[in-house]
Parts: sequence; C-alpha cells; structure tokens
Amino acid sequence: MPLTADTDIAGVHARTRTIALLGASDNPARPSHGVMRFLLANGYQVYPVNPALAGRQLLDRLVYPDLGAIPVGIDMVDVFRQAHYLQGIVSEVIAIGAKTLWTQLGVVDIAAAATAERAGVAVVMDRCPAIELPRLQAAGLVRHPLGEAQAQN
Repeated sequence: MPLTADTDIAGVHARTRTIALLGASDNPARPSHGVMRFLLANGYQVYPVNPALAGRQLLDRLVYPDLGAIPVGIDMVDVFRQAHYLQGIVSEVIAIGAKTLWTQLGVVDIAAAATAERAGVAVVMDRCPAIELPRLQAAGLVRHPLGEAQAQN
C-alpha cells in the first residue's frame, strides 16, 4: 500500500535529492510548474520531463523527453500525468532504479502502486510534495529537505 504515515513521507523527503518531474509544464499557471519552482527553491535537483518540451530550458533546467534520458540517478519520480498512464510509468521508474514514485493529487492507481512496491519502489500517492513538505516541517518531522549542513550553504 502507498505510504500514508507522516514519518514515512518525511523519510522520503529526507532521502530524496534528485527528482524527475514527469509532466513538467512551461505554463506558470499549471500546478506542475509551481511545484517544480517550489522543489528547486527548497534545494532539490529537479529534472523536468516532457517530450513536447524536450531540449528546451524550463526554470533554468534542461527538459528531458523521458525518464531514461536523464543522465543522473533519480531518487524520486513526481508524476503529473493521468492515472491511466501509471502502469507504463511504473515500468520506467523501475527501469531507471528510482527509489520513490510520488503521484500528485488525484493520480491514483493501486495496481500500479503494488507493481512498484513489489519491485522495491516506495510509493506516495495522491499527495503533493509542495503541500506535504511544509506541513511536515511545521510538525517538526523534516528540518530541511537536504539537511542542516546544506541548508546553511
């Protein structure tokens, strides 16, 4: 089952450094754009993924056509795609060795989550990191997403 306990979700934030944002948008009014801006502002390395924008810059980050094209290891894949795409996305997440699959609000597929979990991928479903991180910080469960030493740099 997808992670729901605050301590488990805080653990995801604590061990995440690199995030592939699947469904990135260049439209500032889109939620994926705002979440990407939030994640970057909080010190994460974000790799936007959108085949229609591949090769362009989005918030000073190169956009990739798919997860497999990202040249670094990815800790978490944050999904801004409809739920019916999740089973295929899970295959890609497993193939690149990502540790966590995070799906945004309203993006739910329990069968896809079970497939990911059987492959050792942690799953957070139907949540937004831009909501969860500040909430968990306020609760004292997360100090800074990248640790105290990096927060001071």
